[in-house]
Amino acid sequence: MKLNNQFIVLGLGRFGMSVAKTLSDKGFDVLAVDNNAEVVQNALEFVTHAVKADMTDEIALKSLGIGNFDVAIIAIGSKLEASVMATLIAKEAGVKYIVAKAQDERSKKVLQKIGADRVIFPEREMGVRVANSLLYGNFFEFMELSDEFGIAEIPPNKDWIGKTIAGCEVRAKYGLNIVAIKHGGKVEVTPSATYVFEEEDIVIVLGENSIIQDFMEKKSIR
Repeated sequence: MKLNNQFIVLGLGRFGMSVAKTLSDKGFDVLAVDNNAEVVQNALEFVTHAVKADMTDEIALKSLGIGNFDVAIIAIGSKLEASVMATLIAKEAGVKYIVAKAQDERSKKVLQKIGADRVIFPEREMGVRVANSLLYGNFFEFMELSDEFGIAEIPPNKDWIGKTIAGCEVRAKYGLNIVAIKHGGKVEVTPSATYVFEEEDIVIVLGENSIIQDFMEKKSIR
């Protein structure tokens, strides 16, 4: 699966809101959807767009252009029926990759059977993230987006400082795609190849999970 920059998050409970904010903070375009006007208003503080809509209504979701998104995160609460309906709508609309939240193994099997590409248990995966942060403290943040790809916030290598992105050959040498750079409280999305790294930068990279984890283990990025 090739990831671009278009995400739709259906359901803005604690998990959905956290996913939407994290993706938005990392420079991705996010459409957040919920049937609660108050949480939609809260989401507007950090996402690209937020809309109040019935997440089980095919007409409503198609009117939002759900089929144009690369990834849909089905983060609806404990109602399996609603998650199933939203997943089916996303699948039939042509969403390339669907991530669905599950409560138990039974709901996981159901969601996988109807087309979810990845089914997650948020509490379990949070435990993995905490463990990663303890093991690989040199990474500010690491989040798996799918079984294949993840996003990491990393400090620039010491030998990158003062050099351009093109000069460091980050993609060719490390297999990582730079999607944004944080500097001085600002985020530069898809920086140009002529961008010069500074010591205070936080580099947001997208790559295969195995490659990112290999960097963690080898501590190739410091």
